[in-house]
Amino acid sequence: MFDMFFPDDYMASTYIIPFEKLYEEGYRGVIFDIDNTLVPHGAPADTRAKELFRRLEAAGFASCLISNNQEPRVRMFNEEIGTKYICNAHKPSRKNYIRAMELMGTDRSNTIFVGDQLFTDVWGAKRTGIRNILVKPMYPKEEIQIVLKRYLERIVLYFYQRKRRNAQAH
Repeated sequence: MFDMFFPDDYMASTYIIPFEKLYEEGYRGVIFDIDNTLVPHGAPADTRAKELFRRLEAAGFASCLISNNQEPRVRMFNEEIGTKYICNAHKPSRKNYIRAMELMGTDRSNTIFVGDQLFTDVWGAKRTGIRNILVKPMYPKEEIQIVLKRYLERIVLYFYQRKRRNAQAH
């Protein structure tokens, strides 16, 4: 019932994802959400984010930010990152996931999406056919509409984790 919202992977943080291992597996592009995935909501790029993008570039990855935020927010975050970006993306619409892959020169088979929300980030990536990694939100203070979605996400994640436990037991 909830399977269409289940992430391919679920990790505690963007910053523990083994990107070099993913590169060895053939992935060449990473699409990121920004707020609560890379930095707390509304924050500029911090040292950790800047270092991550340097590491990705050194490994050979193309990257793109895809955000439902408006241009000023995305541009401000990207000032010191210097990657491709798409703002006002209307996630979970597939259109800008596809556009991000075009900007990076990648396709569905070698692109990964990383984000913190099931019903926008992960669902959009799944609908587009991209491997996705859900990360735990970085900072609990969020706008009311996101807080309400988080309650629903908890229900879906309960079933996701139960299904994983059952699969591992067999």
